[in-house]
Amino acid sequence: MASPMVATPVQLRTSSTVRLSFSSSTPRRRFAAVRASAEAMATEKLGIKVERNPPESRLSELGVRQWPKWGCEKSKFPWTYSAKETCYLLQGKVKVYPEGHGEEFVEIAAGDLVVFPKGMSCTWDVAEAVDKHYNFE
Repeated sequence: MASPMVATPVQLRTSSTVRLSFSSSTPRRRFAAVRASAEAMATEKLGIKVERNPPESRLSELGVRQWPKWGCEKSKFPWTYSAKETCYLLQGKVKVYPEGHGEEFVEIAAGDLVVFPKGMSCTWDVAEAVDKHYNFE
């Protein structure tokens, strides 16, 4: 029986080849190569998708630098997403506690491209002042 995964890989568009390795008792599943010329890996945990340090080409493709900016000082506050939000953290460090998951959290920091789903209620615990670009869909 496989051990439970904390984070699930998801696909986001960029340009790279991704190689995944899986440990399994069956040799045919031991190694899998995923050819993803237009996709790179990100993780999803508690409904929040995080792509760590995406290349500038990915940010340009999304138009991140033209998105509005928002920031806050060290603080803790509740938030509900009335629409899907994609954001790129320029600076800061935050623990996001999605409602209904007890003390489980997702930590995001400068250099992360993050997607929050519409309807998510959570608490932001801002450990280091945040400056981010954001886009609501």
